[in-house]
Amino acid sequence: ETTTVSSNWIDSCNKMDLVIVPSEHSKEGFVKALYEKMQQLPNGQQQKVGEMKLEKPIEALFEGVDENLFKPIDNSSLDLVDDIKEDFAFLHVGLWGKGGYGEDRKDIAKLVKVFYESFANKKEQPALILKTNAATFSILDREECLKKIRQIKNGFPSDWNLPNIYLLHGSLSTEEMNKLYNHPKVKAMISLTHGEGFGRPLLEASMVGLPVITSGWSGQMDFLSQTDSMLLGGELVNVPTSQHWKDIIIPESQWFNVNETQAYKALNYCFNNYDEVKKKALNLMKTNRDKFTLDKMTEKLDKIVTPYLDKVPSQVGIKLPKLKKVDNSEAPKIKLPKLKKVTNEAT
Repeated sequence: ETTTVSSNWIDSCNKMDLVIVPSEHSKEGFVKALYEKMQQLPNGQQQKVGEMKLEKPIEALFEGVDENLFKPIDNSSLDLVDDIKEDFAFLHVGLWGKGGYGEDRKDIAKLVKVFYESFANKKEQPALILKTNAATFSILDREECLKKIRQIKNGFPSDWNLPNIYLLHGSLSTEEMNKLYNHPKVKAMISLTHGEGFGRPLLEASMVGLPVITSGWSGQMDFLSQTDSMLLGGELVNVPTSQHWKDIIIPESQWFNVNETQAYKALNYCFNNYDEVKKKALNLMKTNRDKFTLDKMTEKLDKIVTPYLDKVPSQVGIKLPKLKKVDNSEAPKIKLPKLKKVTNEAT
């Protein structure tokens, strides 16, 4: 999800025979990780005694999607979405993590702000559906998400006509998620994520032909392209302190910040030129339904793992000689030699 892998991860991976990660982005983070090994000297200073880096083979294996579960369907209906008044809605799927504005990993707060700015005071306005939660699916969690949306909304002038944002809070089954992706009012998937190890919801959306607008960096780049999706530019920045997580997201790491102007333009372009954007998304769907299925993942996993399984020692049977049974009912007699008496008389 970031640029840097912790030294503890590298040390642990070097104890393995093979390391498997979900994307080329993740693989690059492990391959490029390099740490100095330091030794404490008697005078209190430290001396470099070597380097720590990944020394074991590493392979990227994508998270295959079952194309029989995530697929295009006609006349999709979902009660939670049916009552939305707008006929055009952008969809975001992702956890709303901790941190202030711009600090949560999915960058949902920035998405809300940019969406308001993109369609404020316009005659025709789309909606934004946030399929999100913070930590649980509780009522308190839902209210906290709504509170965050209101705080951003209150930052705009009260007389502005802002587009509607709908919170979809709670657990949905796989079937319901597919209905959500296919719903006639859901027109595009959007994420301003700071970084993904893979980005599975984005792949699921592409499997049904939903246009994808997202950050042009990290794990999702394995299955998205600028030709058939809308990838946003930006820059790498230091991960904020609120997101540091021991051995997972370390202080030295960086992640991606989407350029807000590009996001603004992409939202408007998708809304005003939907037929063109949708046509490209259908091309991407054909590609991904061929390359990123569960079966194709299984095939690749087999190719990756088989050479290592062939090297695993197999159990070898031991062939013992046949033994002849001995009758122990009567102990064998031992024949001792005859002994000659010796006298000890003094001469």
